[in-house]
Amino acid sequence: MAIKKQYLKSKPVCKVTFTVPAEEAKKVAVVGDFNNWNPKGSVLKKLKNGTFKGTFDLPKENTYEFRYLVDNTYINDTEADRYQWNDYAGTENAVLEL
Repeated sequence: MAIKKQYLKSKPVCKVTFTVPAEEAKKVAVVGDFNNWNPKGSVLKKLKNGTFKGTFDLPKENTYEFRYLVDNTYINDTEADRYQWNDYAGTENAVLEL
């Protein structure tokens, strides 16, 4: 898994690219507090090499909790900036710091 951050000088946003290797998966989405944990509109595109990839513009100078939804199973990114316990979910979420 990989997270690439590209800060824009012209806007107060960061282009964040999420890459998830999941050759056997049919569908991968990134969900988090930046999209109300809704997978609609945050589905990653499957590439020919079997990885899923998507880029999103997120306001910078914020911290976001997120997880990947891989065929209805939640997983964390191993390269997240840190992890945060979430009482509602009863597990740790990955954290993205911009």
